[in-house]
Amino acid sequence: MMLPSFFMGGFECSTHRRDDGRRLDLLRSSRHDDLALEDYRLLVRHGIRAARDGLRWYLIEPAPGRYDWTSAVPMVRAAKAAGVTVVWDLCHYGWPDDIDIWSPEFVERFAAFSAAAAGMIREESGAPGWFCPVNEISYWAWAGAHVGMMNPAVTGRAGELKRQLVRAAIAAIDAIRRTQPDARFLFAEPAIHVDGGSGPLEHREAAENYRLSQFEAYDMLTGRMAPELGGTPEHLDVVGINFYPDNQWYLGGSTIPLGHHAYKPFRRMLRETFERYGRPVVVSETGAEGTARPAWLHYVAAEVRAALAEGVPVEAICLYPVLDCQGWQNERVCPVGLLSEADDGGTRVADPAFAAELAYQQTILPKPVAANDAALPSAAVGRIA
Repeated sequence: MMLPSFFMGGFECSTHRRDDGRRLDLLRSSRHDDLALEDYRLLVRHGIRAARDGLRWYLIEPAPGRYDWTSAVPMVRAAKAAGVTVVWDLCHYGWPDDIDIWSPEFVERFAAFSAAAAGMIREESGAPGWFCPVNEISYWAWAGAHVGMMNPAVTGRAGELKRQLVRAAIAAIDAIRRTQPDARFLFAEPAIHVDGGSGPLEHREAAENYRLSQFEAYDMLTGRMAPELGGTPEHLDVVGINFYPDNQWYLGGSTIPLGHHAYKPFRRMLRETFERYGRPVVVSETGAEGTARPAWLHYVAAEVRAALAEGVPVEAICLYPVLDCQGWQNERVCPVGLLSEADDGGTRVADPAFAAELAYQQTILPKPVAANDAALPSAAVGRIA
């Protein structure tokens, strides 16, 4: 295993502007930025020693080339103190207001920020960093430039935004690797299934084309698609796939429910991703709401075990988000996490049923190796074509 626990805790760290212009900051609204040490220690108490978390670019770079790390350093130190390995999101939907996302400056500034962030993390943690350069390129392109529900809040430019975000991700990886060749990279893209039902051939072909679009960002990163962006196989290190209960639907129709004959088993989605890229796979986000949380984890974990038995190198499952947090469009606190919203005293409590299911799955899923056994083939996967 590449990480110190098979389960990860994912902290929702979106910082985008909604289409009404309001800036969200989920690390602030969940109070994780203030309670990072306590939150990491709670993860460890539940057997979780790896996490996804975020650096808020819009706060860190208040002026071009000037970095203020006061929002980030305490979190990096808290992770080190708690013994939690963090995959740091460098751009989770948000960026500084003075940059035009469509410009070459966006790519250049993001690369410089990423290199500076990696240097800070190396200095504070004393270890090679793990990074998710740009979170959910495919979803961001759809939400920000197809339906316009988040920044840049336009329509009809999803393909253009996807390419720009891939350019930025490639530039960030190259900038980090120039000084830290041992840095590791995890991307996180939605895994979807789109079914054409029993409609005409043209409808079923359209559904399959939509389904295959889930791979475009990874194909661009590896240079299979749009090679002019600069992608190579070496730019794809660990492949993350995000999987939720609503990630399967009929083209132009309703969500396909779990157990339906058209529902694609998650193990097949994991295997298809691995066979396509030959990279280690992480379930980089998964979760459900309310009483569905333990049942959904039970299903996902069983499918991961089945994929492992078929030889798919699944390295981790990230519970996302691991904290109950406010929804993007309103102030409703969504019961999606292992851990509750903090009370006035900063205390969070675990959902009992979810915690019990997690504890059960930890007894039957892979265990981390000892430090002196860590010379695994995966330790060098960042250089495997």
